[in-house]
Amino acid sequence: MKRVLSLATPWLLLIAIGVGAGVLRYGLVESADMAHTCEAGQALACKIRHLTVEGFILAGIFGYQMGIYGWLALAAAALALIRKNTFFAWLAAATGLVALLLYCFAPGAFALLVGCLRLVRLQSESTAPLDQHRAGEGQIHAQP
Repeated sequence: MKRVLSLATPWLLLIAIGVGAGVLRYGLVESADMAHTCEAGQALACKIRHLTVEGFILAGIFGYQMGIYGWLALAAAALALIRKNTFFAWLAAATGLVALLLYCFAPGAFALLVGCLRLVRLQSESTAPLDQHRAGEGQIHAQP
Protein backbone atom coordinates (compact mmCIF):
# COMPACT_ATOMS: atom_id res chain seq x y z
CA MET A 1 0.00 0.00 0.00
CA LYS A 2 2.85 2.34 0.84
CA ARG A 3 4.47 1.68 -2.53
CA VAL A 4 1.26 2.42 -4.41
CA LEU A 5 0.77 5.65 -2.46
CA SER A 6 4.33 6.82 -3.18
CA LEU A 7 3.85 6.09 -6.91
CA ALA A 8 0.42 7.74 -7.10
CA THR A 9 1.22 10.89 -5.10
CA PRO A 10 2.94 12.85 -7.92
CA TRP A 11 0.09 12.05 -10.30
CA LEU A 12 -2.57 13.06 -7.79
CA LEU A 13 -0.72 16.32 -7.13
CA LEU A 14 -0.55 16.89 -10.88
CA ILE A 15 -4.32 16.48 -11.10
CA ALA A 16 -4.75 18.98 -8.25
CA ILE A 17 -2.45 21.47 -10.01
CA GLY A 18 -4.48 21.05 -13.20
CA VAL A 19 -7.75 21.64 -11.38
CA GLY A 20 -6.29 24.75 -9.72
CA ALA A 21 -5.06 26.14 -13.03
CA GLY A 22 -8.43 25.38 -14.62
CA VAL A 23 -10.25 27.21 -11.84
CA LEU A 24 -7.85 30.12 -12.26
CA ARG A 25 -8.47 30.27 -16.01
CA TYR A 26 -12.20 29.67 -16.18
CA GLY A 27 -13.16 31.13 -12.80
CA LEU A 28 -11.08 34.30 -12.77
CA VAL A 29 -9.61 35.09 -16.17
CA GLU A 30 -12.42 34.19 -18.56
CA SER A 31 -15.37 34.89 -16.27
CA ALA A 32 -17.49 37.81 -17.46
CA ASP A 33 -18.84 38.32 -13.95
CA MET A 34 -15.31 38.62 -12.58
CA ALA A 35 -14.43 41.13 -15.32
CA HIS A 36 -17.37 43.31 -14.31
CA THR A 37 -16.46 42.98 -10.65
CA CYS A 38 -12.88 44.03 -11.34
CA GLU A 39 -14.01 47.08 -13.31
CA ALA A 40 -15.97 48.29 -10.28
CA GLY A 41 -13.53 47.57 -7.44
CA GLN A 42 -10.18 46.25 -6.29
CA ALA A 43 -10.80 42.91 -4.57
CA LEU A 44 -8.07 40.36 -3.87
CA ALA A 45 -9.46 38.14 -6.63
CA CYS A 46 -9.00 41.03 -9.07
CA LYS A 47 -5.33 41.36 -8.13
CA ILE A 48 -4.83 37.62 -8.64
CA ARG A 49 -6.63 37.88 -12.00
CA HIS A 50 -4.43 40.80 -13.06
CA LEU A 51 -1.21 38.96 -12.12
CA THR A 52 -2.37 35.85 -13.97
CA VAL A 53 -3.12 37.82 -17.12
CA GLU A 54 0.25 39.59 -16.89
CA GLY A 55 1.92 36.16 -16.89
CA PHE A 56 0.57 35.02 -20.22
CA ILE A 57 0.84 38.30 -22.06
CA LEU A 58 3.61 37.85 -24.56
CA ALA A 59 7.09 38.50 -23.21
CA GLY A 60 9.94 38.72 -25.68
CA ILE A 61 13.02 36.86 -24.50
CA PHE A 62 15.84 36.19 -26.98
CA GLY A 63 13.60 37.52 -29.74
CA TYR A 64 10.92 34.87 -29.23
CA GLN A 65 7.46 35.96 -28.06
CA MET A 66 6.02 33.70 -25.37
CA GLY A 67 4.37 34.15 -21.97
CA ILE A 68 6.32 33.71 -18.77
CA TYR A 69 4.47 30.45 -18.04
CA GLY A 70 5.90 29.00 -21.24
CA TRP A 71 9.44 30.05 -20.37
CA LEU A 72 9.13 28.52 -16.90
CA ALA A 73 7.78 25.30 -18.40
CA LEU A 74 10.68 25.09 -20.86
CA ALA A 75 13.21 25.70 -18.09
CA ALA A 76 11.60 22.98 -15.96
CA ALA A 77 11.62 20.58 -18.93
CA ALA A 78 15.32 21.25 -19.46
CA LEU A 79 15.99 20.57 -15.77
CA ALA A 80 14.00 17.33 -16.00
CA LEU A 81 16.06 16.20 -18.97
CA ILE A 82 19.38 17.11 -17.36
CA ARG A 83 18.72 15.79 -13.86
CA LYS A 84 17.34 12.32 -13.20
CA ASN A 85 15.16 13.33 -10.31
CA THR A 86 11.49 12.62 -9.69
CA PHE A 87 10.87 16.12 -8.36
CA PHE A 88 12.23 17.82 -11.49
CA ALA A 89 10.17 15.50 -13.69
CA TRP A 90 7.06 16.35 -11.69
CA LEU A 91 7.93 20.06 -11.81
CA ALA A 92 8.22 19.94 -15.60
CA ALA A 93 4.85 18.22 -15.88
CA ALA A 94 3.20 20.64 -13.44
CA THR A 95 4.56 23.81 -15.05
CA GLY A 96 3.73 22.39 -18.47
CA LEU A 97 0.15 21.77 -17.38
CA VAL A 98 -0.18 25.29 -15.98
CA ALA A 99 1.34 26.79 -19.14
CA LEU A 100 -0.96 24.70 -21.32
CA LEU A 101 -4.04 25.86 -19.45
CA LEU A 102 -2.88 29.49 -19.33
CA TYR A 103 -2.47 30.05 -23.08
CA CYS A 104 1.17 28.99 -23.65
CA PHE A 105 0.23 25.95 -25.68
CA ALA A 106 3.38 24.76 -27.47
CA PRO A 107 5.90 25.05 -24.61
CA GLY A 108 3.29 23.82 -22.14
CA ALA A 109 2.54 20.71 -24.17
CA PHE A 110 6.25 20.02 -24.63
CA ALA A 111 7.04 20.39 -20.92
CA LEU A 112 4.01 18.31 -19.92
CA LEU A 113 5.08 15.52 -22.27
CA VAL A 114 8.72 15.60 -21.15
CA GLY A 115 7.75 15.71 -17.48
CA CYS A 116 5.24 12.86 -17.71
CA LEU A 117 7.54 10.63 -19.73
CA ARG A 118 10.46 11.31 -17.41
CA LEU A 119 8.30 10.71 -14.34
CA VAL A 120 7.06 7.36 -15.67
CA ARG A 121 10.61 6.35 -16.56
CA LEU A 122 12.01 7.28 -13.15
CA GLN A 123 9.17 5.54 -11.34
CA SER A 124 9.65 2.37 -13.39
CA GLU A 125 13.37 2.36 -12.66
CA SER A 126 12.82 2.83 -8.93
CA THR A 127 10.46 -0.13 -8.53
CA ALA A 128 11.71 -3.69 -8.57
CA PRO A 129 10.34 -5.80 -11.42
CA LEU A 130 8.07 -8.69 -10.57
CA ASP A 131 9.73 -12.10 -10.60
CA GLN A 132 8.21 -14.11 -13.43
CA HIS A 133 9.18 -17.48 -12.00
CA ARG A 134 8.08 -17.26 -8.39
CA ALA A 135 7.72 -20.50 -6.53
CA GLY A 136 4.29 -21.49 -5.33
CA GLU A 137 2.24 -20.22 -8.26
CA GLY A 138 1.46 -23.69 -9.58
CA GLN A 139 3.62 -23.42 -12.66
CA ILE A 140 5.08 -26.61 -14.00
CA HIS A 141 8.67 -26.44 -15.19
CA ALA A 142 10.20 -29.04 -17.48
CA GLN A 143 13.12 -31.09 -16.13
CA PRO A 144 16.34 -30.78 -18.08
